[in-house]
Amino acid sequence: MKFPISTIAQLIGATIEGNANAEIFTLSKIEEGKPGGICFLANPKYTHHIYSTQASAVIVANDFVATEPILATLLRVENPYNAFTFLLQKAQEMMQVKTGIEQPCFISPTAKIGENVYIGAFAYIGHYAEIGNGTKIYPHTYIGDNAKIGENTTLHANVSVYMGCEIGHNCLIHAGVVVGSDGFGHAPQNDGTYAKIPQIGNVVIENHVEIGANTTIDRGTMGSTRICDGVKLDNLIQVAHNVVIGKNTVIAAQTGISGSTKIGESCMIGGQVGFVGHINITNGVKIGAQSGVSKDIRIEKSAWRGSPVQEYRQQLKSEAIFRQLEELSKKVHELEKMMKG
Repeated sequence: MKFPISTIAQLIGATIEGNANAEIFTLSKIEEGKPGGICFLANPKYTHHIYSTQASAVIVANDFVATEPILATLLRVENPYNAFTFLLQKAQEMMQVKTGIEQPCFISPTAKIGENVYIGAFAYIGHYAEIGNGTKIYPHTYIGDNAKIGENTTLHANVSVYMGCEIGHNCLIHAGVVVGSDGFGHAPQNDGTYAKIPQIGNVVIENHVEIGANTTIDRGTMGSTRICDGVKLDNLIQVAHNVVIGKNTVIAAQTGISGSTKIGESCMIGGQVGFVGHINITNGVKIGAQSGVSKDIRIEKSAWRGSPVQEYRQQLKSEAIFRQLEELSKKVHELEKMMKG
């Protein structure tokens, strides 16, 4: 589809400098811009590209000052990154306009299916499951008995939602996600074997949550594992039984969170962070990649790093000392020789 620049400017509240009637039909990076495309400039490192890009339009900040001639039409906004993100969202919505039920698939006669729903081929919708209006269930996805999916939520291919689990409104669940698998509960026996502890809780995912591909979220042993409003989880994250992740927290790939740990609101967790079980992380905490967290963090909006985790600045000092250990060791040996000498 093609849109005149004037229409796009109206969508993002932009002021136009240049040809308002030029037609746009694609979005691109500024360094790869082509005629008919629109891109954006937010990072100063990419400023030089605006003078050579072939894109028909570039979204720039209101205070952007050109130092050379620019061929593209400029769309001036307060925040170019946010404006371009909005256009990406609109483009994605246009690409994902799907409704109807494909065959073959299984939908239990007792399931409640809302309006304008898409259910892809080979999907399974269990007994008494509920699917909200406008939700999309892509092929080979499994929705267990008594599971509930809210409105305008998308579950991509091969997602598994175990029985009794709940996903809210406007969520995005990527391919291969498993919601509600058993928590890791095994009681050691006198003969050296392990007896499985039944996991009879569920998972509750609230609204506006995004979960990356192949992430797994275990059901509670009793009660719920809970992912609160606005949480964003990357790919390949393990969330264990009875974990709670607070509102608007973001967690990068390959992080593992052990059972019954509670992470507060608006936290930022780097990749490959490991959390032991039964600890509490307060609101607004930032934790650097590959950190090992084995204790409560009770200082709001604090930054931490390392394994075992330390406050950010203290950990940097520790690293500096560690890098000097070889030199310090040599000095100690020299002093020992002098003392013996």
